[in-house]
Amino acid sequence: MAVTFTDKAAGELRSRLGALGVEGVRASTFHSAALALLRNFQGDPGRILATKALLLRRIGNTLPVPFRFRPAGDLATEIEWAKNRRLTPETYYDGLGDHEPPLPPDLAHRVFREYERRKSAEGRLDFEDLLERTVRLLDENEDARAAVRDRWRAFTVDEYQDVNLLQQALLDLWLGERDDLCAVGDDYQAIYGFTGASAEWLLALPRRFAHAQVVRLERSYRSTPQVLELANRLVARLGGSAKTLTPTLPEGPEPVVGPGLDVAAHARQLHAAGVPFEAMAVLVRTNARTSEFEEAFHEAGIPSQGASLLARDAARQLLKALRSLRGPAAEVVRELAVRQGLLAEVPDKLGEREQTRQADLTRIVRLAERFEGDVDGFVALLHERFGESAGRGVHLLTLHRAKGLEWDAVLLPRVEEGELPIRRGDVEEERRLFYVGLTRARRHLLVTWEGKPSRFLDELGVRAAAPQTSKRERPVLEQTPTVQALREWRLARARADEVPAFVVFNDRTLAELAARTPRTLAELAAVPGIGPAKLERYGSELLSRLAELAA
Repeated sequence: MAVTFTDKAAGELRSRLGALGVEGVRASTFHSAALALLRNFQGDPGRILATKALLLRRIGNTLPVPFRFRPAGDLATEIEWAKNRRLTPETYYDGLGDHEPPLPPDLAHRVFREYERRKSAEGRLDFEDLLERTVRLLDENEDARAAVRDRWRAFTVDEYQDVNLLQQALLDLWLGERDDLCAVGDDYQAIYGFTGASAEWLLALPRRFAHAQVVRLERSYRSTPQVLELANRLVARLGGSAKTLTPTLPEGPEPVVGPGLDVAAHARQLHAAGVPFEAMAVLVRTNARTSEFEEAFHEAGIPSQGASLLARDAARQLLKALRSLRGPAAEVVRELAVRQGLLAEVPDKLGEREQTRQADLTRIVRLAERFEGDVDGFVALLHERFGESAGRGVHLLTLHRAKGLEWDAVLLPRVEEGELPIRRGDVEEERRLFYVGLTRARRHLLVTWEGKPSRFLDELGVRAAAPQTSKRERPVLEQTPTVQALREWRLARARADEVPAFVVFNDRTLAELAARTPRTLAELAAVPGIGPAKLERYGSELLSRLAELAA
């Protein structure tokens, strides 16, 4: 029996077994194996929820107003966190410990209880129910337990660092007192603690089976020696089972590490050197940050794909409501965003999806406030600026979604305190997440930051490092009064818009502005790096500032 976590991974296992000419091995996810056992011993268990979102959205609509618009995904994550620890609504409070739900505990408990009630009333079950019912079946039915152990005598479990308590309970019942178990995993990539997963099950195997053979897989077939040398500097602090990756690939370029680096400009340089945009990825900590790079890449004329602002909760709900509204975009969008739960101040304890939704609402409102036109024109602007390229361009992904993937070039912006590690995150897991990001790169790697440098940069020993681009590539700005004033103006705009400074203008564009001192919109439009969108957004304000400096 070969077990993994996703249908895609199970399909890959089946393909590899087929290529090896192996027959008779079942390759399956935990959930599909559990469903097969329930059907075999108890008949059809009932209708399975493909997603918790629809049911939880209805329950969320009954919450008090400040919490009514919380994304169903945050509620689902909390329920899965509880059920993967085998908690029920009756034991939820006792099992919380130091865990902080995305809602006040009494409301989170109310959602959990109501979810279970409505699900049962509709005769449905979710994926956690499949595992829990199978555990109870095998725990209580000796004949079923004996039949399973007779049929499945040896096990391989892939990605073992992602196992949670519920899955481990099921595996223990399958295995019994036997020791025919092969576990493949990497505790350095244990990044799903928020779902209940723990690498402790993997790390405990040599203690549980004292005679177990431990095989360390330390040869990397993905990354160059330069990428691995940088990533391996974190190893001493990753804990767990000590291992250091060694390269098998030839030498490559040194990673580019430094503050305030222009991600879009670097992507363009790589593309000019022959790296396809599709072979690059920008990896960020949360979905909310991807929209910054959607805008920056749009301004630079670089195609992108991945986590689109328009596909997320905030924009989808706003766009749906805007269809029936008319009027000035700034007024209509702000009023609608407030009705949909926009907060003046966002507390740290919100769930990740709600943090993202609040950031997206704020960004959309600020875009609307700068747009001089009606709702229809603003909707067209959003689609033009944030519309995805179908399967083309640089990948924009969160670090969690990047696990298991790889690209020729990986760009890691926002490596700073409050982002990585994220404010409410477990620092040990956040460090592993950074390690995962670094090791997604095959050949090219960029690490940069805008705010306070992350403590992880100290651990890499590169916090004070200057950008390692060549003098020809690095824009040189003379520290004239005009340049200093432009830098101050750019910083103020970036802070007001809550975007990195390079999203306003990069240093190369500032150098051109200082040299040309344009006086009209036409002259400003001729400056490299200033496209139609930036001309509309900053043009009048920038010309006024330049005129003041020239006076």
